[in-house]
Amino acid sequence: MEEKREIPSMLRKFLAVDAYLTNAFVKWAEQVSLLRRLKAHNKTLDISCHSIAWLVTNLMLIWVFNNSNLYQMQVNLLIGLTLDIILVVTLKAITRRRRPTINGSLAPEKDSFPSGHSTRAAFITYFFLNLWPIPLICVPFLLAWSFSVCMSKLLVRKHHIIDILAGIILGIFQGLLIGYIYLKQETCASLVWWITDEKISGAEYDV
Repeated sequence: MEEKREIPSMLRKFLAVDAYLTNAFVKWAEQVSLLRRLKAHNKTLDISCHSIAWLVTNLMLIWVFNNSNLYQMQVNLLIGLTLDIILVVTLKAITRRRRPTINGSLAPEKDSFPSGHSTRAAFITYFFLNLWPIPLICVPFLLAWSFSVCMSKLLVRKHHIIDILAGIILGIFQGLLIGYIYLKQETCASLVWWITDEKISGAEYDV
């Protein structure tokens, strides 16, 4: 059996306030038709920001496009997504905050803090705004997607407000960290060549 932890009274009160505000906010949001639609599209938004979907898609695109001009973006994004999984899993294991109850029952995935989808959405948004800027015309769609992912998690009561906010802060931190260690084009091309065992421009196979 999982050992029940003693939560300090101040923290317990803070979490209770967070749970109350989350419930109040969701009840209000459900009255707004635009926000209510996000709840209906929760599954699609969930998949669009799932860690495995992003990892697999990124790896597939490296192989399919095989474009050296994209290697720097793809490899650094891959490192960031991997870091995201490690940090979120570690923090969830440490904090072990339970998800909001739905009709008196707990959600199947029990750990709530931080929201992995919010963390990933924030990191991806930061990445494509600051590290590999996308065309300006695409920015509103990226921001709308990121907002929708975070908001949908609240509307389906999978997370509390603090879980979402902490996820956003963590995602931005990950973006800053990846920006600090951002690998150069040559390094990324060498890594792709090493992983795929493909010859890159200007390189020779050993004989």
